[in-house]
Amino acid sequence: MLFGDDLPDLDQDTGYRGPTACSAAGITYRQLDYWARTGLVEPTIRGASGSGTQRLYSFRDILVLKVVKRLLDTGVSLQQIRAAITSLKERGVDDLAGITLMSDGASVYECTSADEVIDLVQGGQGVFGIAVGRVWREVEGSLAELPTERVDPERTPEVQDELAQRRARRGA
Repeated sequence: MLFGDDLPDLDQDTGYRGPTACSAAGITYRQLDYWARTGLVEPTIRGASGSGTQRLYSFRDILVLKVVKRLLDTGVSLQQIRAAITSLKERGVDDLAGITLMSDGASVYECTSADEVIDLVQGGQGVFGIAVGRVWREVEGSLAELPTERVDPERTPEVQDELAQRRARRGA
């Protein structure tokens, strides 16, 4: 299961609201909000664009959220996590499934083959590993029971509160 496991195609028009993302990733809403505001993991389907709008997270966003949570739980510093997540964001979805993240508690290493994992462990570097493909399956299982939201790319989100409506009228 560590490497080479085929994973399903993702629907790019399906998003998950903040509470759903939190539930699937095992994090608090406060963590989700902080990580979005600081740019660690931002929603790729729809970001917050003012008062009354809802962020929508993609499956991939939730996968990254869960990986961040796992790394934090093992004691990796937020600085090291940011570096690892930046690297993960640059990869395609298919590439993510074949990665195992290894850490010695101070640094995070990406391994894409069993040989790399063995070399890292034999060199005394790796202490624990996170198989992203396995996390993918966990997130997929969690989201199967949670609500989704379809995105209509031709429709802009409706303004939902009075303050945002006034701002929209002033800007028009």
